[in-house]
Amino acid sequence: MASRGGPMVTGTDGADFQHRQRVSAIYQISAINKSRLKYCIFFHYLLFFAMLAKLCSDILDRLDIFILEIEELQVPDPLWWEYIWCLSIVTSFIGLSAAKGNRIRDMQKYIIALTVFGILPFIYGLAYYMSDVVDYLTFDSDGDVDIEDTDIFFWQGLPYGLLWYAFILVGMQIHGFSIYFAWNLIKAWQSRSAARKVQ
Repeated sequence: MASRGGPMVTGTDGADFQHRQRVSAIYQISAINKSRLKYCIFFHYLLFFAMLAKLCSDILDRLDIFILEIEELQVPDPLWWEYIWCLSIVTSFIGLSAAKGNRIRDMQKYIIALTVFGILPFIYGLAYYMSDVVDYLTFDSDGDVDIEDTDIFFWQGLPYGLLWYAFILVGMQIHGFSIYFAWNLIKAWQSRSAARKVQ
């Protein structure tokens, strides 16, 4: 082995590294998936703040607080699934604490809670806005009917259903990757505990 800037240690050519300790593959998988899960949770927070901005108008109305600038935006009233999806932010705390403590049960709870409060409301949103999106995408602009005369709902000149589809598809990817990385962590932790029992 060579020291920095010094001579080679006598009796070795530097190729005797096989005996040295290496990080187990299980620990590498765990570390990589923890890091990736944290990134997904960070993007989950970003989506949450975007949803909170959308719900701000309704929340202020319920609190009898009037802000002219927000009222002028004429944000459509929220549906119940939007509030239920906001509860999914609580699951991130479960996932982070499970990752920190390598707790299999808590990570399983995280996956279940994220599915219930994150993915199921998104599926409902996809189904709810499907007719609007299909109507908008199949609308014939060359025909006699103007798009303003259709039942397609627009907000600020943009098709509302299509905006939701963009938000939901990004959210589904984030939640899907979160579940995938959480599942990889569970498998790594289970194989590690099985290896300890064998020893």
